[in-house]
Amino acid sequence: MIRFEQVTKTFPRSQRPALHEVTVDIPAGAITGLVGPDGAGKTTFLRLAAGLLVPTSGRILVLGQDTQKDLGFRDHLAYMPQKFGLYEDLTVIENLHLYARLRGIPRGEEKASIERLLAFTGLAPFTRRLAGHLSGGMKQKLGLACSMLLRPKIMLLDEPGVGVDPVSRRELWKIVCDERDRGVGIIWSTPYLDEAERCDYVLVLYEGRILFFGRAAEFTERVKGRTFLAEVSPEQRRRVTREWLVDPDIVDTRIQGQRVRVVTRNGAEALAHRFPNVTLLPTEPRFEDAFIDALGGIPKEYVVFGANGAKVTQDSREEVIVAENLVKRFGTFTAVDHVSFRVRRGEVFGLLGPNGAGKSTTFRMLCGLLAPTAGHAAVAGRDLRTARAEARQHIGYMAQKFSLYGNLTVKQNLEFFGGVYGLRGERLRRAIERALEEFELGPFANQKSALLPLGFKQRLALATAILHRPAVVFLDEPTSGVDPLARREFWLRIDQLVEGGAAVIVTTHFMDEAEYCDRVALINRGQIIAMDTPDGIRAMVQTPDRPNPTLEDAFIELLVRAGQAGNTAA
Repeated sequence: MIRFEQVTKTFPRSQRPALHEVTVDIPAGAITGLVGPDGAGKTTFLRLAAGLLVPTSGRILVLGQDTQKDLGFRDHLAYMPQKFGLYEDLTVIENLHLYARLRGIPRGEEKASIERLLAFTGLAPFTRRLAGHLSGGMKQKLGLACSMLLRPKIMLLDEPGVGVDPVSRRELWKIVCDERDRGVGIIWSTPYLDEAERCDYVLVLYEGRILFFGRAAEFTERVKGRTFLAEVSPEQRRRVTREWLVDPDIVDTRIQGQRVRVVTRNGAEALAHRFPNVTLLPTEPRFEDAFIDALGGIPKEYVVFGANGAKVTQDSREEVIVAENLVKRFGTFTAVDHVSFRVRRGEVFGLLGPNGAGKSTTFRMLCGLLAPTAGHAAVAGRDLRTARAEARQHIGYMAQKFSLYGNLTVKQNLEFFGGVYGLRGERLRRAIERALEEFELGPFANQKSALLPLGFKQRLALATAILHRPAVVFLDEPTSGVDPLARREFWLRIDQLVEGGAAVIVTTHFMDEAEYCDRVALINRGQIIAMDTPDGIRAMVQTPDRPNPTLEDAFIELLVRAGQAGNTAA
């Protein structure tokens, strides 16, 4: 279907090729997962395959046609980039008609093609809704529908699951699997390695080179017998994940419910010798275990950080976030319906739910950005109705999308946000110096933030959020679209922040990320339908037929029990 022959692609002023001597055959009638860390060359690979870029050297054949000599293959190819160009001020049906005409579909066939795709994607009830008012999952479905108007033989999808909740993601997968079953060849680029496990084949890129191509199970086999769950006390989990990573015999550690998942270099023997009092339970390897192992493990420099958070001497059981019967109505629509929870110092609390469930509205009320219609909200002992400005001085907020000023340098962003948080003079100067050192941003201090790599943008966003040492940190889908290495570094920093006594409240669609939480609340249609530890949430759906459900299994099952329909509207 797609063949790369010794393909190299270089860009001006780049230190290394985006792709280097890549040779691979992508099969038809299969889903090939394209994975790798940021900067590995994934988007360059897709753009070359779509004929949007020309290789510096080598040859690319798509459906037997050389992409530098004949672009006829484009009539049979659907390409959906990361930021698909939907027109948000047009309705669903207007977007489909526009793309049908752009793709040259005859007027006589246009109506039938659109009706087929509306039924196929489940968008038929929403034809008159503006695209800008759709949930994340529905926008992705509309993007797929627009790209599939010509009944393609090839689909190139660049991170279609990013920012989409698990219910909508499963619906996207069903659509794509149906296309595969009728013979379409699909490349699905993803930063989520649980998605890679679902693919028929995986292509792993690293620094522009192929690290692996084949069946996902073959790749995972490389760490068989080297993956374990360690029984440690809940209060030690965060410290253990960081301290063990320093050991040269340990490839990776991460929190998994009340246990710590460990990947070793040489099985359990060395680990048992170093930590004789720890119970190690063998567990089946995952694709992510093999991926981190193939990259050489988590870099040890990720582990050694300076203290980067609130130093707390108060009672660690102090409740610093209080939500009591919070209600928010917009006209006749109730976005949040009597939501209640409390979060203590040193606790990570997760808000999970489908797109449009009310998570962001709850977030905005607790940050003091939105006044509740009814109920009580307090942060660090300050009532958000009567002392909103004072409460904000104790809050750090990291937005879902990079929200810093791209035309300001790293240092200028820190200066600006430090001033917003009330830091002045010597306090501000010391805070900036500390942030540049702790987040290793010193070499980029005078670089515009828009030009930073994604992982460093994330570092800067977190650095500005905690510059004033807040008691409470709000993280809104903080690692959406971020590769596993950058995600692991981010959570190592958050773990240390929490150990310093800060409370963290996080929203996420990435279920493996929810494992880092001490407790999670599942919100649906503005109401909390379940609240417990990650292990407790899984136990709610455990059955003899499903003795070890994943957190995603639990998420979907609990939504079904609550009456969640297949399509989720925002």
